[in-house]
Amino acid sequence: MKKSRAAISLLTAAAISASVLLSGCSGDSGKDGVTTITMLQYKPEAVKAFEKIEKLFNETHDDIQLKIESPNEAMTVLKTRLIREEYPDIVGIGGDMNYSNFLDADLFEDISDLEIINEINPAYLKMEKELELLPKDGTYALPYAANAAGILYNKDMFEQNGWEIPETWSEFISLCDEIKASGTDPLYLGYKDTWTCLAPWNALAVGLAPSDVCSSVNAGRTTFAAEYAEVADKIKVLLDYAEPNPCAYSYNDACTAFARGQSAMYPIGSYAVPQILSVNPDMNIDSFTFPANENEQDNVLNSGIDLHFSVMKGTKNKEAVYEVLRFLFYDETVQIYLDDQGGIPCKEGDFKLPEFLNGMQQYIKDGRMSDYHDHHYPSEMSVDAMIQTYLMDNNDNSAQQFLERFDKEWARYNRDLIARVKKYEEGQQ
Repeated sequence: MKKSRAAISLLTAAAISASVLLSGCSGDSGKDGVTTITMLQYKPEAVKAFEKIEKLFNETHDDIQLKIESPNEAMTVLKTRLIREEYPDIVGIGGDMNYSNFLDADLFEDISDLEIINEINPAYLKMEKELELLPKDGTYALPYAANAAGILYNKDMFEQNGWEIPETWSEFISLCDEIKASGTDPLYLGYKDTWTCLAPWNALAVGLAPSDVCSSVNAGRTTFAAEYAEVADKIKVLLDYAEPNPCAYSYNDACTAFARGQSAMYPIGSYAVPQILSVNPDMNIDSFTFPANENEQDNVLNSGIDLHFSVMKGTKNKEAVYEVLRFLFYDETVQIYLDDQGGIPCKEGDFKLPEFLNGMQQYIKDGRMSDYHDHHYPSEMSVDAMIQTYLMDNNDNSAQQFLERFDKEWARYNRDLIARVKKYEEGQQ
């Protein structure tokens, strides 16, 4: 019999195709009456938090034992196990195309009858639905933790110079001009690692383009050339306020430079803070939402699901799996994860968040958030490299060529999906 939630609180204080029938899911009841539930999660950097969570669960349950695996290259491991029909009961992965493809292959259970869904921020549930390649009835993932991207800034430097947080694009550009005039680089970009180009791209895109732009393009209702034109223009403006030749400097270089005060701001995600602090542990960092628009009310925080949990289809002990999920979503358990990994809880409630997210908290509270657009991009398309190439192109027609290529490459890498969406749309008429 499981022990009481009160006991849990005390201990905490002290402490790949649709045809696959997942008959191989674990969750078996042993001869001693104990059910073992297995979970595979994709964040090896969070292994200590999950070891703590696993231990606490097992100490507070007599009839269920939880086994959490945190392998390197978890997506590769998971795909290999699917081929071998060695299925975990629960998977913990990110809210991106990996999830979309697994869902599209009908590998996950509908868990819409699990009551804790009602405790999750609706903005993150909306992101989950937008990850569906084709609309599906039901709920197939529980958002757990998210991160955010916008502008990290040196709070001490801002206070010393009397610089104010901008709320509009014009105010942001005026601030950059003021900082530049003072002799400090307003921004550090570090675009040598192509993926870093996606940080400001996403942060601008959520405010300037519809959240469902990818599915709308698939349905033939719009084009990226139409929806991303302003994004392409504004991301190039940032080059005027950054280090010379940003493509010569890596992500590590950018984190180090920002930590050492070589720039006042850094357009990157909250995930960069631990590395920045490893260079300068005393740095006073805060953040704000990228002010992409001229009307502050039109600005949107770029926040995406870093970790969510899905139940593999065919799990043998659904109630035991549900008990594990309920435990994971206890406030005390969520806080264990946040204390270790930082980030934003997807569950609504009174959680202690890192101080560097203070400037974004009102957006989180109000649900003014939208997913990273690249969570919907096929990895084979290499959008990050396309953006980097565009940013290095000084020709007058570079934006037009980039956007035309975006549409062309999208059609190439999503040909089959576009055909399926077209067929689906025709069936809805």
